[in-house]
Amino acid sequence: MMLFMSRVVVFAKDLDRLASFCGETLKLPFRGNREAGWREFDAGDCRIVLHKGSRGETPPRPTKIVFACDDVEATRNDRNGRGAWFGKVMVAGDLLLCDGKDLEGNPIQLSN
Repeated sequence: MMLFMSRVVVFAKDLDRLASFCGETLKLPFRGNREAGWREFDAGDCRIVLHKGSRGETPPRPTKIVFACDDVEATRNDRNGRGAWFGKVMVAGDLLLCDGKDLEGNPIQLSN
């Protein structure tokens, strides 16, 4: 049986601020709260879940979330214009890649 990624859980220091970044800056559709301290966004075949974690818990090592798009350069320019930070577009074989960080320093990437 094949497994498919259904969500990526990111532990957030400032849940509301990071949720705003995901919804307003990255333009990911909000899918609601399942419980207090939990924000879920649609990211195509995968869901991005922001979780406040336990009180006093240090967030684990960050996971890079990769967002697929048809036009990496145009998407980079649009999202940077909305307050995101993505660096220059790089070529790796047939892939165009653009690394960035969210508001809490977690690595994110755009890729075709």
